[in-house]
Amino acid sequence: MSPPAAESYLTDGRTVWSWLTTHDHKRIGLMFLGLTLFFFLLGGLFALALRIELLTPGRTIMGHLAYNRMFTLHGVTMVWLFMIPAIPSAFGNFLVPLMIGARDVAFPRLNLASVYLYVLGASVTLWGMLEGGADTGWTFYTPYSTTTGTAVLPVLLGVFIIGFSTILTGLNFIATVHTLRAPGLTWMKLPLFVWAIYGTSIIQVLATPVLGMVLLLVALERVVGAGIFDPARGGDPLLFQHLFWFYSHPAVYIMVLPSMGVISEAVCAFSRKNAFSYRMIVYSTLGIAFVGFFTWGHHMFASGQSTFGSGAFGAMSMLVAIFTAIKIFSWLGTLYRGSIALESPLLYTLGFMFFLFFGGMIGVAYATTSLNLHWHDTYSVVAHFHFIMVGATVMAFLAALHYWFPKMSGRCFPAKLANGAAVLIIFGFITTFVPQFLLGNLGMPRRYADYPPHFQSLHVASTAGASLLAFGFLIIAGYLAWSLKSGAVAGDNPWGSEGFEWKSASPPPTHNFSTPPKYPTGPHEYAREEVPHAA
Repeated sequence: MSPPAAESYLTDGRTVWSWLTTHDHKRIGLMFLGLTLFFFLLGGLFALALRIELLTPGRTIMGHLAYNRMFTLHGVTMVWLFMIPAIPSAFGNFLVPLMIGARDVAFPRLNLASVYLYVLGASVTLWGMLEGGADTGWTFYTPYSTTTGTAVLPVLLGVFIIGFSTILTGLNFIATVHTLRAPGLTWMKLPLFVWAIYGTSIIQVLATPVLGMVLLLVALERVVGAGIFDPARGGDPLLFQHLFWFYSHPAVYIMVLPSMGVISEAVCAFSRKNAFSYRMIVYSTLGIAFVGFFTWGHHMFASGQSTFGSGAFGAMSMLVAIFTAIKIFSWLGTLYRGSIALESPLLYTLGFMFFLFFGGMIGVAYATTSLNLHWHDTYSVVAHFHFIMVGATVMAFLAALHYWFPKMSGRCFPAKLANGAAVLIIFGFITTFVPQFLLGNLGMPRRYADYPPHFQSLHVASTAGASLLAFGFLIIAGYLAWSLKSGAVAGDNPWGSEGFEWKSASPPPTHNFSTPPKYPTGPHEYAREEVPHAA
């Protein structure tokens, strides 16, 4: 007689207290998912308010100070509260132990503590927003951030606290991957998503303390006038930029590397092939994590740094593009002659590849000093940032949400509606940000609340695209909420995937596996005879 099925993690304790005190990595991942989705909604509402204000020249719905506060709140919310934690803290927490055959992460209590640190930091940041909000932009550039009369201090403190959550999450993943892999699961059998989270964790642990240090220095300057960034007292405002971007450019890869891991999993699952050049994808992941620490100066080409420094930073930035190209060609090689299932996760994957390629090629141009000086501080930079950071990260986030929704919930969602929403989201994103590339080429500066009338048509087109995006996200929220209660039962592996996380039941039991999993082969090793995908 087979043993009775283990209780699902969703039903093993139904009280609110059981969730608030849980050490289960899956429940912690879901809590992070819910929190980051809330802040994604909040940041999106701030963005819509900005786009409405820019519909017309002059004042539309807010004044200049309110506009400055609004784009600061949008940037702080989307960068620190959504994009950085979304995939590592939510999907990484849920999936990494499942993918390596572990019962949990190495430090379950620290994992729960990282949730509460995130909540505390987000609460302090929201309090700063309610107190009037900062107007410095999400980068907090000195000397303005040390002299403005807006509520910068609580926002700085909130982001500082969130950094501790990031560090604890990274430490936990590194320890988990090193110590809790199942017997037989060697390094070169690890799923590519695990490699991506591992590389991201290294960046989180090494770079985030620098952010904490520089935010504390800004707070110290505001409170006691330390003069660290004040030229009148022997300080240097450019020192802030060096310290900030030493963290914040690697932070780009805290957002993008986990996204690349999601895409690697989805491409293999929906082409029913193992990864084309698995080792090259792994090495390029580690290469991006390493080289990313030596590229921060390309944000400062207009700051007066030496010609040699600008050239060196530009060359290192182009080296990142080579590692990225290795990944893109490997994904295309995996798709080539595969048994393609055009499901919604693959549609988002294709959207990710488009945004990464398009934005990455423009990034190579921006890494060229002579071109960068013309585009610097124009709307082209806004569009490039959103193509790479927001477009690619959100595409991967939605691919992960749809691919692993049956794993997390045990339910399926309506496939046709999901495919339609994916097309709408991709089209809306292109419609929103391509006009902003054109605005930058025409000379429109970024962060301006007003503009000459001849720019209005492009701003109207961008706002129309943002409206399409909002509508697409409402559709996704609607059918996923419906599916949680009324969706068809998914079964253990509705996609027919050979990813290691699908070795457990869906939704998984509390301790992940009823019997210890075995790993005779690597992930996504498909038989020659193709198995049809579940509808």
